[in-house]
Amino acid sequence: MCGIAGVLAADADERSVEAQLAQLAHRGPDSWGVYARPGGVIGQTRLAIIDLVTGDPPITDESGDVGVVLNGEIYNYRELADGLRHDGHRLATRCDTEVIAHLAEDLQPVELARRLEGMFAFAVWDDRRRRLVVGRDRTGKKPLYYWAGGGRLVFGSEIKAVLAHPAVPRELDADAIPAYLTFGYVPTPRTFFAGIQSLPPGHVLTAEPGGAVRVERYWEPVVPGVPGRHDVQPLDLDLPAAARELRTRLTAAVERRLIADVPLGAFLSGGVDSSAVVGIMAELGADPLRTFTIGFDDDEGYDERPYARTVAQRFRTDHTEFVVKPDAVGLVEEIVHHHDQPFGDSSSIPTYHLAKLTREHVTVALCGDGGDELFAGYERFAGALTLGRYQRLPRPARVAVARALDALPAGGSRSRLGVARRFASSAQDDLIDAYRSWVSFVPDTWRRELLGSSDGWALDDYRRVWAASEGADLLDRLLDLNLRTYLLDDLLPKVDRMAMAHALEVRSPFLDRELLEWSFRLPRSARIKGMTTKRVLKLAFEDLLPHDILYRRKHGFGIPLDRWFRTDLRSYLEAMLCSGASRTRSYLKPDAIDRLVGEHQRGAVNRGDSLWTLLTLEVFLRREGW
Repeated sequence: MCGIAGVLAADADERSVEAQLAQLAHRGPDSWGVYARPGGVIGQTRLAIIDLVTGDPPITDESGDVGVVLNGEIYNYRELADGLRHDGHRLATRCDTEVIAHLAEDLQPVELARRLEGMFAFAVWDDRRRRLVVGRDRTGKKPLYYWAGGGRLVFGSEIKAVLAHPAVPRELDADAIPAYLTFGYVPTPRTFFAGIQSLPPGHVLTAEPGGAVRVERYWEPVVPGVPGRHDVQPLDLDLPAAARELRTRLTAAVERRLIADVPLGAFLSGGVDSSAVVGIMAELGADPLRTFTIGFDDDEGYDERPYARTVAQRFRTDHTEFVVKPDAVGLVEEIVHHHDQPFGDSSSIPTYHLAKLTREHVTVALCGDGGDELFAGYERFAGALTLGRYQRLPRPARVAVARALDALPAGGSRSRLGVARRFASSAQDDLIDAYRSWVSFVPDTWRRELLGSSDGWALDDYRRVWAASEGADLLDRLLDLNLRTYLLDDLLPKVDRMAMAHALEVRSPFLDRELLEWSFRLPRSARIKGMTTKRVLKLAFEDLLPHDILYRRKHGFGIPLDRWFRTDLRSYLEAMLCSGASRTRSYLKPDAIDRLVGEHQRGAVNRGDSLWTLLTLEVFLRREGW
């Protein structure tokens, strides 16, 4: 994994790009290099994974007229290299970056990106055409940000690298705050910084000196049944046949991700997704097979170490565990630094620690991310499918159910009771608004009180994404929406930033392009039936994984914020949000902040997720001086 940066401008110079790369040293500590030509300069910091000898940047084609920088991995680079040699190209390295330089000689930007399979963000400066091409992988596993203005384009793997260029202004986009409170992130392509955008996944950006910036799509998820979007049909497979094919496809995806010239291991949570990946790695003969897990010393159901231990013992892995203590929330400033903006998902804390622990032993780790996205692993998918039936009940009956649930003793938001309460309270809304409320870290009523104004652009943007799949099966629409929002702007940035904080590369076999497109064509019943999720995945690995791993209830990768904010971290929270020094009180209603904190501290309701969302916003505003 690496960090890339660059500038397109009449006065582009190496020193400004070197300053950008200095902000990305954590992503690539092994080497760095710059490719500079009049009008365009691109650079890269390198974490050496493949071809440790000849793969250092900058990488060019035979003539030296095409330079390329890459963050990520191209899994089909060997096949591409063989084809290039057959066509007469001379390759000087064994690394995956070089194939992009040679492909760029002959292919237009959209076709170039389509030829690449993997997780990547790349930049090509073609000195003959005087053209910059920047591309991002299909699901957005690797980040890419850019700013354009005054005849100049600046890009980088992280926002801090874009801001490091002296021409880029550091200005707050205040419209991002309502969006952030709604989702816990700012939806792509916008950010908290005015003018700085995220290149959407599955897109390439092309720019020439003095010309306009052109952004083009080269891929989007396959969703059967959407008029004019895809000409694909659902698969006609029974469940056993689908399970057999899934096993074959996931095995191939894992095997593609075992290519490395450095030590390799796997994250292991004890859930079905990461356990399946570890089981396949064992079947493929990975040796040594190193696994890593994180946990908590608590009695609130957040500690999954026993389950991970069961899987590790089954496959005789070299297993390492780490325990997170309450003072880990002191990492909030470090987490905001690596995200470059507020981030509402508190599971960044265990992810940070897991990556740090793992990097002490290996350079590359496989993970189970994407299994829930492909095979409907979240209970909210089942909830959305049943919401229509619930909404057909007479309104008085629905009101009575909601009141009865509220009268029961308080329970955590992740408990069955907490989930039932959120379901009942949102069932008066349209399905898409109800579903969105279930993934929001700040409840709608509290968000409106904190803002004292409208929600802004983010909700309309969310509904536009939803409308784009009109005509498809309801579950396919939900999975498509999740892929374009929650996966893109929450899960993937979390893993990328927390792993790259420690120069650890994380690979996601479930997000393999071929597997993803195949999974979207499965019938609904193969993925979910009633409250049983991931049916085909569980059947595919019944012979490999323990029964209690396959069929236990899913647990999120969370932390016990409820207790921490009432005990160990209470004074810290109040000092940050309730004092006169709080910056958040200048943008949100101070009395609403105080009431939200007070409601949590009294133990009336668990508002831990909401308070973490505000806490990272506060840290960000203080860092930027806004």
